[in-house]
Amino acid sequence: MTKRAYKKRFYPTPEQAELLAQSFGSARFVWNNSLAFRTEAYRQHGESVSPSAVEKRLVALKAEYP
Repeated sequence: MTKRAYKKRFYPTPEQAELLAQSFGSARFVWNNSLAFRTEAYRQHGESVSPSAVEKRLVALKAEYP
């Protein structure tokens, strides 16, 4: 089977570029915050945190950081 790859590039308008930067920044913030929460819980208590517990934190996190 032959593997193929296609490269695509798009050129967003300045408004789209700003929205993309905000979206990527928000996703990175949520990921890093959740990772820090899980890592700290493991270091302190030696137990892993379930994904559903991390998801429940997102509501409070959203209220704290609009």
